[in-house]
Amino acid sequence: MEYDRKTIRVAAAVIIDEDRIFATARGYGEYKGWWEFPGGKLEEGETAEEAVAREIWEELNTEINVGERIQTVEYDYPKFHLSMDCFLCTVKKGDLVLKEAQEARWLSSEDIDSVAWLPADLGLIETLKRLLQQRQASADIRS
Repeated sequence: MEYDRKTIRVAAAVIIDEDRIFATARGYGEYKGWWEFPGGKLEEGETAEEAVAREIWEELNTEINVGERIQTVEYDYPKFHLSMDCFLCTVKKGDLVLKEAQEARWLSSEDIDSVAWLPADLGLIETLKRLLQQRQASADIRS
């Protein structure tokens, strides 16, 4: 077992609108073109909630409401361990302008599997499918 592997702590925003979630394709690095939930590294002294709000402002020029923590994903990449706090968020103000990502999509439970997710994000997809299906069922009942 490796104990010297560096741990990187990040916070990710699962931005939700009705029964869809917002996802972005990385525009740089080894995993360019792979899909993820926007967010980024925690800075020293910053909470995960503060980090995700700051990162979304920096990456998407959008102010968000940071809601409940859905889950914390722990994933071992070849060169580091990722600890990712994932939060359910909504847009407070802004237009989700892509500054770093190469592409973005709103995905429903039916098309959430249509993109190539980063390995760490895959651990969250089944949870999100159930959440989106529940929200769709609630919307169907209301209409």
